[in-house]
This record gives sequence, structure tokens and C-alpha cells, in this order.
Amino acid sequence: MELDNLNLFIEVMRQGSFADVARARGVAPSSISRAIANLERELGVRLFQRNTRNLEPTEAAVVYFDRIHPAVADIDAARHEAVDISAEPKGTLRLTAATVFGQTMLAPLLPELSTLYPQLAVELLLTDAYLDLVEERIDIAIRLGSLQDSAYVARRLAAMRFYICASPAYLQRRGTPQTPGDIAGHDCLLFPRQGYKLDWLFRDAQGSVTRVAIGGRFLITNSAAILHCTLAGMGLALLPDWLVNNSLASGELVALFPDHAVSATDFNSAVWILYPSRAYLPLKSRVMIDFLLRHFGGTQDGDPTQ
Repeated sequence: MELDNLNLFIEVMRQGSFADVARARGVAPSSISRAIANLERELGVRLFQRNTRNLEPTEAAVVYFDRIHPAVADIDAARHEAVDISAEPKGTLRLTAATVFGQTMLAPLLPELSTLYPQLAVELLLTDAYLDLVEERIDIAIRLGSLQDSAYVARRLAAMRFYICASPAYLQRRGTPQTPGDIAGHDCLLFPRQGYKLDWLFRDAQGSVTRVAIGGRFLITNSAAILHCTLAGMGLALLPDWLVNNSLASGELVALFPDHAVSATDFNSAVWILYPSRAYLPLKSRVMIDFLLRHFGGTQDGDPTQ
């Protein structure tokens, strides 16, 4: 019984669709259907009830899935361990990250990575959606912000600080706010965050937190677009250090309230590496994690957060 057919069956069980599995693998749905049909013939049982709209696993499929998916995971891990003895990372690594962070911080690193590991292929999936690492066969995810409860292993890649920024032209035209409360009278470029109000939080050196409601005419769902509008003098913006450090250093933007920590959510933001919780971490994932830690200066000590 071919291991690839078993892996296809497991993916179909998890995603509930031949088409979704085919799309993820870059093959025709008919090839997935044929593989499952071959598996059904070998087993002598029907695994899925099919019609034009639905794909429902049979009772036999549920029992079979529960028994084989741990065994297939063990076989895959053993295969990776055998390959990794060569000490040369090979195969394809699937890495996902937020769109702007990936464009700004990860894509520029790919030429160096390609030179270091010529047998390693990378699929860089840039999306602001939080993909399921298991269902989407993701090896590593880069997540920004506060670490949420997760079944994944997590390591901090880098600290992340936010700045309230404005262009010199805007400040000359509208004046420079001296206290957090002063921003209430300014145009702010708004970024919606699910579950949070359109407020900015300020924490002073004594730890006292002030919440200020902000307003503005432009609500934008992309941080690179907000940066562009900030540079054009359209208002104040709350943006992360990795996106604005160069503009602050060049003087194109001014950071306000240097004596305060600022946030739109909480003060625990960081850049995180996440990967599926496995007993064995493939070599390709280990070298990618080490590569990113070297570039971003992430902490390498301490236990990973589960």
C-alpha cells in the first residue's frame, strides 16, 4: 500500500474535499479521486460517500483514519531522520507569514538562503490569514503580535516595538502633539484590529497606562499602505519598528512620545516562529529556524512555549 495514497487519504479526511487537497498539492482533483479509489480497492471498503456537493467519510474511513494517521506520522518522521543523516537540508519547506512582513523582511533573505542551501526549496505563502499548519502542510509560520494559546511550538524571533509616527510636513502644518491626549485633535490613519477598539494605549516610565480614542477619515487594512500615506503627510500612524526604522533613521518620519510605550492592543508584541508540535523536527525546519534567528537576533535560550 503506497504511503503517498495514505497521506492523501489523511489530507482528504482533514480538509473534507478532493478539490482542496488537489489545490494544495498543485494537481488535478481527478488524480486525488483515483488515488482514493485505488486505496478503497486495496482495502475492499468504501471510504467516502460522494455526490456533486458533498464528500462524507464512511464509518470505515473514520476508524481507519484514527488508526493509521499516527503510524503514517511515525513513518514520515523516520524517513526524515534517515534523509537528515546526510546533514544537507533537502526537499520543500513551506513557510507562511503576514503579507507586508514577508515582503519587507523575509523575501530579501531568500537569495542568501538559496546560496547556503542549494538543495532546499521554499514555498513562501504570504497571507494575513492564520493558516492551519497541519491542514495546509505548513512547516513554519511567522506570526506577529501577542502569542495566542496554541497547539503549536512557539519561539520568539524578535521583540517588536510600535511607534506613533508623522511626517515633518504634517507636523509643520498641524503642530506636534505634546501629550497623548493631544492626538484626539489630529488626523489618524486607522488600522482595524479584530476584537479591539480604535484606541491607542500609552504606558509611561512609571507603568501608568492611558487609553486615547483616535479618529480619522482613512481606515486602511494594510500597514505598507498606511506607511505610504504617513510619508505623504496625511496624518499620524501607529506602525511597527521593522516597517518604519529606515524612515525614522532618514528623517522622513518623526517618532512621537519617545518616553512612552505605545500599542493598539497590549504591550507584549513580538515576532514569533511557530511550527507543528512534533517529536522530531526535520532538518529543513531546523536550518530555517536557525537562519531566521541569526538574522533577527531572536532568543535561543529557554523552553519553547506550547
